[in-house]
Amino acid sequence: MKKESLSREFRIPGFSTAGIFCGIKTNKQKDLALIFSEEPSVGAGVFTSNKVVSPTITWSQQILKTSKKFRAIVINSGNANACTGPKGMEDCKSLASKLSKNLLVDPKEIFIASTGIIGVPLPIKKIVQALPILSKNLSPTGWAQSAEAIITTDLAPKFKSLSFYIGKHKITMGGIAKGSGMIHPNMATMLAFIGTDAAIDKKTLDRALKEANNKTFNRITVDGDTSTNDMALLLANGKAKNISIRAGTPAYSKFVDKLTELCLYLAHKIVLDGEGATKFVTIRVQGVKTKTHAHVVAKSIATSLLVKTALFGQDPNWGRIIAAVGSSGVPFNPNKIKILLNDSVLFNNGMPEKSSLKSNLRKKMKSKNIFICIDLKSGIYSDEVYTCDLSYDYVRINAEYTT
Repeated sequence: MKKESLSREFRIPGFSTAGIFCGIKTNKQKDLALIFSEEPSVGAGVFTSNKVVSPTITWSQQILKTSKKFRAIVINSGNANACTGPKGMEDCKSLASKLSKNLLVDPKEIFIASTGIIGVPLPIKKIVQALPILSKNLSPTGWAQSAEAIITTDLAPKFKSLSFYIGKHKITMGGIAKGSGMIHPNMATMLAFIGTDAAIDKKTLDRALKEANNKTFNRITVDGDTSTNDMALLLANGKAKNISIRAGTPAYSKFVDKLTELCLYLAHKIVLDGEGATKFVTIRVQGVKTKTHAHVVAKSIATSLLVKTALFGQDPNWGRIIAAVGSSGVPFNPNKIKILLNDSVLFNNGMPEKSSLKSNLRKKMKSKNIFICIDLKSGIYSDEVYTCDLSYDYVRINAEYTT
């Protein structure tokens, strides 16, 4: 069996990327990124479910529906270009038009994404003036720079690649992501951009991204807020020369597994980078009659401010957990429920366990990784959601976000 590899320093055949400072941010940190495919690529995307969206969402959704091939993704940080009236869409069109001349491609082959403060007009002149430099800086090994250029309140850039084989053909995929606050699983509530050299048709690529997204990005939450701008985009340029991947084949299953692995890594990094977060929390709900009910219960716990603050305070307060289960709206028998935290039983069959008062449990609460398991003992289905604690710093960061 050929060895599969994971790497942080990577290149994806046929792709080049760049990240520069163009003047949107005031601290001279990188704020403009470009991902370019040397060959026409098929594309897929998933987008925020917020009813208020940036024109970047509208633009990208429109070209995804009308264009067959794609060449580039341009992303700015520090400004969301949201709630800016007609000028917002005019700026998108202007940006695509100007960049298309630098790259010698059609404007409708260019995806656009923005992230940052809402309600402030995009400094389009600064961005347009920087496009020649951005295009000139394109490099096959520029993924780290582009990852740095898309962050806002993130503490660190997020990027990863992996490689695997389909038959004798080596497939490479990799991507970048940003996200720290305003994270909630209603797709995407973050930004993620992935490229692969796999040969795959557009319909199958779209299905693969949705499957991976539902298991990863739609399973994370930091604060329960869904943003106006967020998306995940996937481009495939076919440079690997494999037989085109089709749904229902072993090749498709492997492709989805690897795409899910990559997305899960990026999703976990987003949770770990939650604004002010000190703990990564996995919430598993099992023994439920339907998978939907399992997800609803897990999300109710993950978005409970009382649960999240107790986790920050290292308080094994199972009362807050069971209250969140009860307020989820999912029917269950309180006399059957079992609650575990890092393998210690807190509550079982309607009664608290003595172990929930022991000092060793409080020691477990000091761990940076917390695993909460809820067993409703009423079915065979389960689901997981990933979240973090809520600290003093979350309040400070978001209280001062625009000032």
